[in-house]
Amino acid sequence: MKLQILDIDGKKKKEITTELFEEQIRQDLIQKVVECEKRKQPYAPFWLAGKQASASGNIRHGRRKWKTAYGKGISRVPRKIFWRRGTQFYWQAATIASARGGRRAHPPKILSMLKEKKINKKEKRKAFLSALAMIASAEEIKKKYKTLEDKKIEVKLPIIIEDKILNLKTKEFFQKMKLVLNELFDVVLQKRAVRAGKGKMRGRKYKKSAGLLFVVGNKEEKKIQGIEIKKADQVSVSDIASNGARLVIFTENAINELGDKFFGEKKKNKQTKTEKIKEEDKKIKIKEKK
Repeated sequence: MKLQILDIDGKKKKEITTELFEEQIRQDLIQKVVECEKRKQPYAPFWLAGKQASASGNIRHGRRKWKTAYGKGISRVPRKIFWRRGTQFYWQAATIASARGGRRAHPPKILSMLKEKKINKKEKRKAFLSALAMIASAEEIKKKYKTLEDKKIEVKLPIIIEDKILNLKTKEFFQKMKLVLNELFDVVLQKRAVRAGKGKMRGRKYKKSAGLLFVVGNKEEKKIQGIEIKKADQVSVSDIASNGARLVIFTENAINELGDKFFGEKKKNKQTKTEKIKEEDKKIKIKEKK
């Protein structure tokens, strides 16, 4: 697949060939890997909750013994004594799950949350490549961003830009991004809004829009507020294609590094094959001369 590399002004600088965006789009695999990459925050009640009162064992199950419920017409469950008058007791069921104020029957256990979901390496690789193919589709990007539904995307996807853009200051950076992205520029910045409902009281007051993801090379660095920037080694499937295809810009170095990561062995095998053929040809020619 031939891809354009744009300069700072959004004009075509050169072309490169890569196999990164040629995979078939597999929504099922992408969704599977995104679920595996999710991290669940472990939570559980205090392990002694509901067990610290002295109710358990207060009631005996023996017949005609002091401190038993025999003959009282009540269920034989752990009970808490509130007052006692001789052999008469005022007690209430406590501790067990069916009693008022008792402990939970089957509380969540932390160990079940710490177990990571596993996925095959080949599946994960295929999911990442299909996520890259998803990014290159204008229709898939329109599904993710509602503001782009009625707009016609004229920019050729995926967007690859020269590395000079990383040397620009923030003001110049955004000016050049307008030239590169045109109608897509409205989606670039992450917008923050106050969440509706009770989530505000539970540590998630604000919600963010997806915005732009800028993928740079492993040795490149850039910090800009409002844009998520990740290195080629750190990018995951959930960064690119969680809940739809995200708008992503790559630097030239990032594309080269991703190409080496996924197709480097293939290139090496090709080189070794050509070298072997050349060596065999040389041997044949030497024999012919003799």
